[in-house]
Amino acid sequence: LTKLPCDTPEETAAFVRSLPISPEKPWIMQEFIPGKEFCTHSTVKNGELRLHCCSESSAFQVNYENVENPKIQEWVRHFVKKLGMTGQVSFDFIQAEDGVVYAIECNPRTHSAITMFYNHPQVADAYLSEESFSEPLEPLSDSKPTYWTYHEVWRLTSIRSFAQLQTWIRNFLQGTDAIYKSDDPLPFLMVHHWQIPLLLVNNLCHLRGWTRIDFNIGKLVEFGGD
Repeated sequence: LTKLPCDTPEETAAFVRSLPISPEKPWIMQEFIPGKEFCTHSTVKNGELRLHCCSESSAFQVNYENVENPKIQEWVRHFVKKLGMTGQVSFDFIQAEDGVVYAIECNPRTHSAITMFYNHPQVADAYLSEESFSEPLEPLSDSKPTYWTYHEVWRLTSIRSFAQLQTWIRNFLQGTDAIYKSDDPLPFLMVHHWQIPLLLVNNLCHLRGWTRIDFNIGKLVEFGGD
């Protein structure tokens, strides 16, 4: 996306005139909001926020560490209550420099950030309990940041200094794999060594390329895809 205005009013006007804008092909101008990105996952029932987590985010986020952001949680609570929602919903936010939060994306599905509940014993209650929740469940204070091991291994290819390597080692040791469990290794093995290889073979057989392997959601990102 092109950020406007250009360096001069004349350049801005010339750029706008070059666009194929017409009644048949309308364009939308959006405000650019500088700030910090966040992503959330929430489980809701009849408009009640039962489970909620929030993490700093980016264009390609595969590391999750819970952060408390009361403004974002209150925004989500108000939204799901007004709509009387039941199910799972995830949002992307930008918190502007003045503290105001803006929702920039909403998806009616589970978010990978839910992996931060990996050691929480009451997650099932958020889905199955008939009792009301006075406050939503949040990741435990002693939960570690979550990551996908193979994504972290790939990060090694971009390390160019000993300081970067130290940071990588520290982050790896202080976190935990999102799906690997010593007493239940099958999901980890199947995603990484069965599902992804099958997708790769399928794309190769059909001569389709890909831009990225997303181990966190078990798919290949293809050209023009997301």
